[in-house]
Amino acid sequence: MKKREAKISRKTKETQISVTLNVDGKGKNKISTGISFLDHMLDLFAYHGLFDLEISAKGDLNIDMHHTNEDLGICLGNAFKQALGDCKGIKRFGDAEVPMDQARAKVSVDISNRYAFEFRFAIPPESREKINYDINNARDFLDSFAKNLNINLHIEILQGRDTHHVLESVFKSLGKALDEATQIDPRRKEIPSTKGVL
Repeated sequence: MKKREAKISRKTKETQISVTLNVDGKGKNKISTGISFLDHMLDLFAYHGLFDLEISAKGDLNIDMHHTNEDLGICLGNAFKQALGDCKGIKRFGDAEVPMDQARAKVSVDISNRYAFEFRFAIPPESREKINYDINNARDFLDSFAKNLNINLHIEILQGRDTHHVLESVFKSLGKALDEATQIDPRRKEIPSTKGVL
């Protein structure tokens, strides 16, 4: 099987980002975005998705984290898109529901070459500790990721009030769901669509 790997670089006046990805990895990662909480979330994502992932980013964090956060989503989405290529033989669909103490989230993925993003929660989370990342930052990152990978990404926060635990549940679920969706189904040799193309 062809190696499903990618290297992405993006340089703007606001950010400089490089991403190296191996979809069929072991969960090894080296991540430095300048946003410490996002580093932690991406570590969980890569580990539980079994993706080998290296990310290096420098951005205008002296202003705020918006540009860096959004551009990281762009780059990670592009890396997966490049690594997956024509998606021949993949399972295409994946979902996972993961608890984290009192929090629980469900993530569903369809690698469809169609963008849709839904992010829903019953109770808005709140930070019980000082973290430099909130639910809106996460939503922006995940939206950029879905848009650039061109997938359906549905996220439901089922319970939990603490932002840290809620987002841990989301990123672990995303890793597991995307791992399932990107796995090769040995029974399928073609692109996983009745249309013959995604």
